[in-house]
Amino acid sequence: MRVFTKWLKISALLATLLSQSSLAAIDWPQWRGPNRDGNVKGVALPAAWPRSLKEQWKVTVGVGHSSPLVADGKVFHHTRQGDEEILLCLEATTGKELWRSQGLPVTYQMNSAATAHGKGPKSTPVMSNGKVYTLGITGVLSCHDARDGKVVWRKEFSKQYAVTSPLYGTAMSPVIDNGMLIAHVGGHDKGALTAFDAATGAVKWSYDADGPAYSSPIITTLAGIRQLVTFTQKELVGLNPATGKLLWKLPAKTEYDTNCVTPLVYKEMLIISREGQGIAALRVTKQGADYAAQEVWRNADNEMYMNSPILEGNLLYGLSIKKRGQFFCVDADTGKTVWQSPGRMGENAAMLNAGKVLLFLTNDANLLVVKPGAAQYETLAQYSVATSPTWAHPVLMGNRILVKDETTLASLSF
Repeated sequence: MRVFTKWLKISALLATLLSQSSLAAIDWPQWRGPNRDGNVKGVALPAAWPRSLKEQWKVTVGVGHSSPLVADGKVFHHTRQGDEEILLCLEATTGKELWRSQGLPVTYQMNSAATAHGKGPKSTPVMSNGKVYTLGITGVLSCHDARDGKVVWRKEFSKQYAVTSPLYGTAMSPVIDNGMLIAHVGGHDKGALTAFDAATGAVKWSYDADGPAYSSPIITTLAGIRQLVTFTQKELVGLNPATGKLLWKLPAKTEYDTNCVTPLVYKEMLIISREGQGIAALRVTKQGADYAAQEVWRNADNEMYMNSPILEGNLLYGLSIKKRGQFFCVDADTGKTVWQSPGRMGENAAMLNAGKVLLFLTNDANLLVVKPGAAQYETLAQYSVATSPTWAHPVLMGNRILVKDETTLASLSF
């Protein structure tokens, strides 16, 4: 009996150590993961999906739609508690609070069209070289030391811009590139896509042709040159990320100034969605000394609004606004629709590609495990993962998924 008891203790210890080791290896430093495309590596998927997910821990963290970050066995979350925005650091295995930053008082009046979304923050931070960079609902940009949450530098732009945030609050998520933090600061009709020295906050370049959108930038190579591609309030632009020089642009005006979809790269093509124009693939080409973006294909069957899509092989998956929320699969080479799900799936869905399965988390807290490569929409499992709306993008780490609902952050295991 003593031997059996000892064996159980050793087994439990080994399981804990293996879990901690797995979590410590996970790196989720920014919006939509390491490559900003929703692709996940190193996931421990179950051989058979359980009837329900097991809650490992659940912590009340505050309101907002910011997604958590994971690094070195820790979870970092930017949130609002009362009238202050704070950055929290939690132990990934237990949810125990390790530290919280000093609160930043933030007064914010919600637009009447977005009251259901709360007072934010909505932007997901980015992490690099031991620093966590946050962009608050009113556009305050802060650099925090990841060891203790202390502010290294902070920028606020109320004196520079008459309006400091877009109509529905700041939502774009900054990106790090070659020692620079790039964020679109400012507000409605007036702002600047700006590169800051990540260490000091000094401005390196600024592109001030338009106000910010709710989409987030990506860094990629197109037509043989590295480019920063993002939606602004009224345009889709490609810039040289080293200098901020405009390479090309396309009009992207929407009725209510709500460009929300993060672009995706496939075979040197950009996959985008614009209001009233469906989904399109663009190829950037060099024409003499200039660059231009030309349409390769267009799919009018589907149109994304807040959802940012994912790719598995040559198949594009997303949520269309049609039929009040309809999942779709499109051939990314041709633009042909492969399948569409029934309608009324949700107002939005955050998507992850875990290789053998796709995970769709709707704003109604439904987590759908979807079979990739199928000839039609097919779910392998479905779970209710919260009791309040889940607008924040989830994070996969080992055999767990981090889900942020209206006020809590939970770690659920498969």
